[in-house]
Amino acid sequence: MNRARYPSLSGRVVFITGGGTGIGEHLVKAFCDQESAVAFVDIKEAESRKLCGEIESQSGRAPLFIPCDLRNIEALRDAVEETRQTLGNIAVLLNNAADDTRHDFAEVTPEYWDDRMAVNLRHAFFAAQAVYPQMKALGHGSIINFGSMSWMAKQGGMPGYTTSKAALHGMTCGLARDFGGENVRVNTLVPGWVMTQRQLDLWVDEKAEKTIDMNQCLARRLMPDDIANMAMFLSADDSAMITGQSFVVDGGWV
Repeated sequence: MNRARYPSLSGRVVFITGGGTGIGEHLVKAFCDQESAVAFVDIKEAESRKLCGEIESQSGRAPLFIPCDLRNIEALRDAVEETRQTLGNIAVLLNNAADDTRHDFAEVTPEYWDDRMAVNLRHAFFAAQAVYPQMKALGHGSIINFGSMSWMAKQGGMPGYTTSKAALHGMTCGLARDFGGENVRVNTLVPGWVMTQRQLDLWVDEKAEKTIDMNQCLARRLMPDDIANMAMFLSADDSAMITGQSFVVDGGWV
């Protein structure tokens, strides 16, 4: 794919959650290609280390991978600090990590509900809280919370996920106001049905293909790189006066 080049991203420290697979993997590759200093966390160690090896073999420089279960907020804070000490102050935070495992509302327990909030929502706030002093020291920053068009399309079958993703919009708007005085921007990037390997393996069957064809305005399939392209724009100085907004990249579904 021929991509735009963003000079302001060169050398900029970028911290990505859930960077080992799926959309996150493509975010890591895209920002490394922009010559950003990339750090990412993920619970999937084998896949993440393989990704680092692939990038290093191609570019000669591997991203910084820090194993982390994002339900452990202290571990997340430690990863943010390790990134600062290793690469410098974080200028871009991509709150990408999430788990869209389907679940029946009738079977959800309080414990499972709390786990869905921890996996899909809570860490995004505490990551933003942790990077804020570093962005303040830099005099600028961009935080991108990854939403989902699933709740906009009234998709059922995973209330913990859709509730978490809807809540991220409120968090974005509130933090955009709280952080704006220090020139730190906060936006929501809202993917549609992205053809990651997980989606293809678990849910994209013949029926799903027909649903996509019926609902998307654009005929082709939405790919992880389409999301990465918007993420780079929102991270670069080209979007310097954009904050508190939501950007839907879904082929025209909602």
